[in-house]
Amino acid sequence: QCDLQGLWRNELGSNMTLSALDASGTFSGSYHTAVAATNKQILVSPLQGAQQHSSDKGQPTFGFTVQWQFADSMTAFVGQCFVDRRGKETLETTWLLREEVPSRRDVWKATR
Repeated sequence: QCDLQGLWRNELGSNMTLSALDASGTFSGSYHTAVAATNKQILVSPLQGAQQHSSDKGQPTFGFTVQWQFADSMTAFVGQCFVDRRGKETLETTWLLREEVPSRRDVWKATR
């Protein structure tokens, strides 16, 4: 059974801490990225998310958004938690980052 609560680290050195799920499956936490395209100081940023109701397999899907505190952008992550035979939990995610742009003419470069 996969439990999202706790400290997670990715292969690039970013850290994420997630709270326990509430009764409706939502959670909050913080994200400290190790990778950013900015000259500003990287700050720990808040996140909000939800986990889909656990299936019998115990490898639920989830999603969360991070409101970056050092940039005019937000990132949405979606993924699934997997548990291997030894009980090791791994999060596999995909993300989209949207930055603020000055006008609609610049929308083409706003999303990564």
